[in-house]
Order: sequence, then C-alpha cells, then structure tokens
Amino acid sequence: MNAIQHHTHMSLALRLARQGCFTVSPNPMVGCVIVKNNQVIGSGYHQRAGEAHAEIFALKEAGKEADGASAYITLEPCCHQGKTPPCTTALISAGIKKVYVSGLDPNPLINGKGIATLRSAGIQVEMGWCEAEAEKLNEIFFYYIKNKRPFVIAKWAMSLDGKTKVNSADNKQISCSKSQHHTHHLRQQVDAILVGAHTACQDNPQLTARLATNNEINKQPIRIVLSGHRPFPADLKLWHEDLPGKTILVVTKSNQHLFKNISNKSVEQLIIPENESHQIALPILLDELGKKNITSLLVEGGMTVHENFMQENLVNSIQVYLSPVIIGSFHQKQPLNILDFSQNGNDFILKASFKEGIHV
Repeated sequence: MNAIQHHTHMSLALRLARQGCFTVSPNPMVGCVIVKNNQVIGSGYHQRAGEAHAEIFALKEAGKEADGASAYITLEPCCHQGKTPPCTTALISAGIKKVYVSGLDPNPLINGKGIATLRSAGIQVEMGWCEAEAEKLNEIFFYYIKNKRPFVIAKWAMSLDGKTKVNSADNKQISCSKSQHHTHHLRQQVDAILVGAHTACQDNPQLTARLATNNEINKQPIRIVLSGHRPFPADLKLWHEDLPGKTILVVTKSNQHLFKNISNKSVEQLIIPENESHQIALPILLDELGKKNITSLLVEGGMTVHENFMQENLVNSIQVYLSPVIIGSFHQKQPLNILDFSQNGNDFILKASFKEGIHV
C-alpha cells in the first residue's frame, strides 16, 4: 500500500475514535481499523472507560481474517492489565503482522512498552501516521497525564463592544440559540464546569448538559462552585438534590462555616487553602481535581474568575462566543447586521451596521 492508502485508513481510525468523546474520560479516545488486502475487515473505537478498547472491537469484527492483517491504531496499544486485558496480547494472539500507530501513549505504564512488546513478538510497527491529528484529538488526555491536573477551557460570551453582562431589560443570554446548543455539546465532553460565587447567585444556573444535538445525554459534568465571603441562598438550583451528577462547593478553612447549611447527598465540600489575596488557591484546586480523575475543566465565569485563572497562567484554551450586538450604555442591547468579516495580518476586521439605524 502507498502513503495515501495508509493515511486513509488512519483517518478512518481517527474518525471512529472521536465517537468516544462523551464517554471515555479519563481514558483517551482511540480508534482501530483492521485491513487485509487493502480492505477494511474490522473497525472499532473505545466506547466507555472501564470497558473494551478499540483494538478488541476491531479484532472481534475481523474474526479469523485478522490473521496476517494490518492494524491502524490512533494510540499505542496498552500492554498492562488494568480494568481490561492488554491489547498487545490480543493483537499478537490474533496473528496481526503489522501495526501502524499515530504516536506513543504518555501514560508511564505504557509509554513505549506497548510498541516494544509488539516488536518482540515479531510484529512490524510503524509510528507517526497522522500524529499531529492524533495528538490534537487527545490533547486533554495528554495534558492530564503529564501534569496530573485538568486541562482548563475558559468560555464566555460577549458583545462586539466587549461586554459580558447585559442590561437589566435584556434577556440574560448574550449568545444565540445555536451557540447555546454548542455550549451544551461542550459541557457533555468535559468532566467538570466551574463558576464563581457571583455567577452562581446572579444567574442561578443548573450547569448541566441539556440541549444535546444527538437527543441523548450520555453523562453530566461535575459542577464546581467557588465560595465567596458571603453565604449562598439556600434555594439555588445548584443545591437541588434532583440535579443529575454532583456539585463540589470549594471552600477555605476561614469561610467554611458560612456554608454549613448546604448539605445534601449531591453536594460535596472541598477545602482548599487561601492564596496571599485570601482567595481560593487555584493551582492547588486543580491539583486536587486531578486527584479526582477530572481531566478537563470548563470555566464558565464570571469574568473575575476568568481573570484569576489567566493571571495564574492556568488556562489551556479559550472559547468565546462573539454576538453581533452592542450593549454599551443603551437600555437594551442593539442588534447589528454583519456586512463584512475578514482578516488583516493578525487582526480581524468586522464591518456592521445597526439594524434600527442607531448611530453612536
């Protein structure tokens, strides 16, 4: 087979791997394709943490035809006994003659050992196929394994004049309904969502994934609320016992007495030391969340919380929903018609007009 064919088979494995984005954490997303005579005879992906890996599904579909075939795998096969048996053993037993792998698994239990095991059994191994795409696919897993703390995504919506808070007469949502669906899609993929005390009190959010595009909610993120120096209202939605999943209320030794009235089976209190500004020490919080196998954290606000994460250099990526409205000092936000949007060097140029002819 030529390079184009190899790339085609690995690209298919990557597409399969992405199907596990909602359910495999804290494991990586992995896809596997079994090929014989340039025909795909088996395929699979890791579907859920603690269950069979991608190689097992692909080998099962290929059956006896796997003998003498090649396997395309988006991440180095595991070689240790965990919740499931080693995939290297399954590949060897099936008679696979050649394995194409995107890259090494950074997990110290594997990192190179899986490749060495296959080669010791006489299987040819080629590395680096679609490596960049595979690394991007599992950037959260790679970061978590190397740093033992969650990958942090800062997310907010804002108007064209940089406002993240609407006027009193406006709907609280700045972004459109499609963006809200996109947010809930993102919530499904992360392990946890974090907000500050002000956002919890002012917006009274549920912090759940509700607007699934596939009409199926496979999991709910853990809700994390940073405490302030005042008690929370007892009737916040975040304290409701009927909410799916659980809520973690982060407190310090100096303020934990303010929240003794918040105690139910779905709310867990986590005590974190204060920093020099008498605020929750965010780096220590991330370390503690890492110990709970939380690999990804979506920080939804408010802006003070975002600024604190930024100042501590704790944000790995940002996701911003830029709405075509001007909030300014108007009584209500003013919608805009987008006339042109282009890039000039490192800058973006946006031209718009007020829908109702307002001039500022």
